[in-house]
Amino acid sequence: QVQLVEYGGGVVQDGGYLRLTCRPSGTIFNFETMGWYRQAPGQQRDLVAAITRSGITNYMDSVRGRFTISRDIAKNTVSLQMNSLKPEDTAVYYCKANRGGRINWGHGTQVTVSS
Repeated sequence: QVQLVEYGGGVVQDGGYLRLTCRPSGTIFNFETMGWYRQAPGQQRDLVAAITRSGITNYMDSVRGRFTISRDIAKNTVSLQMNSLKPEDTAVYYCKANRGGRINWGHGTQVTVSS
């Protein structure tokens, strides 16, 4: 059973920043892709940003240029740096990791951006 531990959510004002971090059980290189999704109340869960084992990144259009996904090999973590946050970024953010056709989710961390 893969465990994904997320931390770094919180409450921030419009224009502020937060950094989310995900640490999996086992090495991050076990996974073909790791990423962050978000889900606002009454909305579907959408991809925010992802990074492949080879380091290729992908972003949701609305966060490109504001958010950056990265890996820290020494700490075995994948992080999402979120700058210039907007109220519409408010959601529960989930870490996701794909391995061998299996999808693993973290429990989620709340991000709230106040106007």
